[in-house]
Amino acid sequence: MATWADVEKIALALPEVAEEPTFGNRAWKVRKKLFAWERPLRAKEVEQLGDAAPPEDAPILGVQVPDEEAKLALLESEPEIYFTTPHFDGYPSVLLLLDRIPRKDLEEALTEGWLCRAPKRVAAAYLAGRDE
Repeated sequence: MATWADVEKIALALPEVAEEPTFGNRAWKVRKKLFAWERPLRAKEVEQLGDAAPPEDAPILGVQVPDEEAKLALLESEPEIYFTTPHFDGYPSVLLLLDRIPRKDLEEALTEGWLCRAPKRVAAAYLAGRDE
């Protein structure tokens, strides 16, 4: 399964990405726009999730998604990996358990999050390069 080293390697390989801490946690941004971040749960969120809350030491990554529809699809298709809290209601982002996601799926999630936040020309050039 994936690690923080995998997140760092995948994220920093994307064009114009920098690792810049946010609220004291690791975060990855494209041109100052956040697309992935380390996201420990707050006590209130653990309480809200109840028995569904991950272990206290579980590595949790937040990632941007294109829209609420994509968010719901991930939450329904793989609830053992993807989850959310009321804090993220109405926002196009999900939380994922890093120690449960296969590296290939992590790469897809990070790339998708990056595509959501990258400038259109940068994203188009990246996608064109992948198709070659």
